[in-house]
Amino acid sequence: MTDTPARLLGLLSLLQTPREWPGSELADRLAVSPRTIRRDIERLRELGYPVEASRGVAGGYRLVAGTAMPPLVLDDEEAVAIAVGLRTAAGQPVDGIEEASVRALAKLEQVLPARLRRRVGTIGTATVTVPATGPVVDPAQLTVFAGAITNHETVRFRYRANDGAETRRRAEPLRLVAAGRRWYLVAYDLDRADWRVFRVDRVREAQATGGRVAPRKPPAPDLAAYVLDRLYDLAPTYRAVAVLAEPASEVAPRLAGAGELTDLEEGRCRWRSHADTLDWLAFRLLGLGCAFTVEEPPELVARLKVLAARANAAAAGALPD
Repeated sequence: MTDTPARLLGLLSLLQTPREWPGSELADRLAVSPRTIRRDIERLRELGYPVEASRGVAGGYRLVAGTAMPPLVLDDEEAVAIAVGLRTAAGQPVDGIEEASVRALAKLEQVLPARLRRRVGTIGTATVTVPATGPVVDPAQLTVFAGAITNHETVRFRYRANDGAETRRRAEPLRLVAAGRRWYLVAYDLDRADWRVFRVDRVREAQATGGRVAPRKPPAPDLAAYVLDRLYDLAPTYRAVAVLAEPASEVAPRLAGAGELTDLEEGRCRWRSHADTLDWLAFRLLGLGCAFTVEEPPELVARLKVLAARANAAAAGALPD
């Protein structure tokens, strides 16, 4: 093998197999002399690949962990396996690696040959995954947005609103934000001349236009907090106030930081909280294991009466009217 770059890639691919390689075996695999292997090993070290050598009859070369992450050389099967795994992680994200999964997937799919991209798509089509809680996100939409964010490109897509109405959007994507089991896109809507937060599971037919733009100043320094604030503004929120028949110090561990507690006389405390559903507030109060009185809102009192009627009917072995 006389092509030095190709030979180095071939050598690197062999060394990335978790074993120790005798120099003579590497020379035979690559059809070069042991001296050439030694020179190529030095070149890899200069490029930042930590290649360790051991002496003796059983000695050889192996790639070890270094202080930085060097580029990897993948064969076809490894590339397909990683792409499929990243698609799964992006669609059903593990806490803490959501954005990294999308970035890695975007980089990998950008350089995948067409034949491997088809294989990844075929596996995705033929595979059924047990859905996690929350909406299903198409990883293809995420990779389009991730690539456009990196390249500062505008995008086009169809978007379905809360009421089911579908519109066409042109936007400058800024960041993808993972919140809970959902993905959100923070982007500047060109037709509305304002910043918007889009739920990615409601996006269809996303595509980069190829038109590059200068980055805009973000709408807030903390985009995660910005998305949460926008969601709270849009969601119907119930603010609850209840008096609990235990001191705050005893109730606080059971609430795990949900809401605000204020001590009252006679070993009681007042709990203030808010949520987007009455059921969450009701179940949280019932799960505390202490007596309580709801001061507001009246809708929560009515919901507790409905739940109490169901519980009484279940205890009596009868269905409520």
